[in-house]
Amino acid sequence: MSSLFSKSNLFSSLRGIPQQGPLPVELFSRRGFHVEPGAREKALLEDDPALRKFKSHKKSVVRAKKIGDALIILVVAACSYEIYYKAMEKRAKFDQVSDTKNT
Repeated sequence: MSSLFSKSNLFSSLRGIPQQGPLPVELFSRRGFHVEPGAREKALLEDDPALRKFKSHKKSVVRAKKIGDALIILVVAACSYEIYYKAMEKRAKFDQVSDTKNT
């Protein structure tokens, strides 16, 4: 059983990997360093006049996001207060029980 968990068995697969410096960044990034977008990418990023009629809802979306953010803050605050209130209630009950035991 001890042979299953010996150090030589656990780390034998790591011995074949030579210890070198940090790995080159090119292995992690497919594009490499920053490359200026080409003509096609720039054309795709420009505003399309045919799609302007669909952007009329932008103000309402921003307003809905702000309302959602405010509601999230409100819910988190309410939950935090509820947790605090329950903890104080439990502590008061514990103090009351310990006071009756001492007297």
